[in-house]
Amino acid sequence: MPEYRPQPTQHLQPSGPWPPPHRRSTRGKSRRIRNWLVLLFLLMFVASMLAVRTDELGRILPFIQKDAPPVTGLHPVVLAKSKELVEESAKIGIGILITDDFRSHADQDTLFEQGRTAKGPVVTHARGGESYHNYGLAIDFALKTKKGQVIWDMEYDGNRNGEPDWLEVVNIAKGLGFSWGGDWKGFKDYPHLQMDFGYSISELQRGYRP
Repeated sequence: MPEYRPQPTQHLQPSGPWPPPHRRSTRGKSRRIRNWLVLLFLLMFVASMLAVRTDELGRILPFIQKDAPPVTGLHPVVLAKSKELVEESAKIGIGILITDDFRSHADQDTLFEQGRTAKGPVVTHARGGESYHNYGLAIDFALKTKKGQVIWDMEYDGNRNGEPDWLEVVNIAKGLGFSWGGDWKGFKDYPHLQMDFGYSISELQRGYRP
């Protein structure tokens, strides 16, 4: 009986180039599409940063300054809301007077000296350019009695409802978008109401405006 000898396995070799041309073209096309999509995304990202975020980036970089016209009065929104504050307070029997609004840098410096080099109590720790008043974003108020007297009595209850008129006015102001100096952690400024629109004093000093 003849001896059986296993034959070596024969591997089939592709008869043409490998991978086949149609697979190579499909892979190459997919790679090109992916690259174009990545490039398009990067271009869109850069464009959005330049168009939308330039001002935001500038606000957090202290060396970037902006040329801004000098402020000479209250911001239109602050002016409108201060008038609304007077009207809403009157509806619940409380008379108020806006005692201060826009304040120039020079006026701020003069006020700063009060209680220091000038007579009177200390009423501010802000020099010229360091107060929201200097940018038309703040007001001060006082109460008016039935007899027309102007007072700063935070316990006064002129409308006889059992609540201090001062705090009632503050609550109305907060509802209109103001923040109150009486909530400050440090120096309390009880007559002070402001709208900063998200801008810090440092940003305002560098020319950024709401």
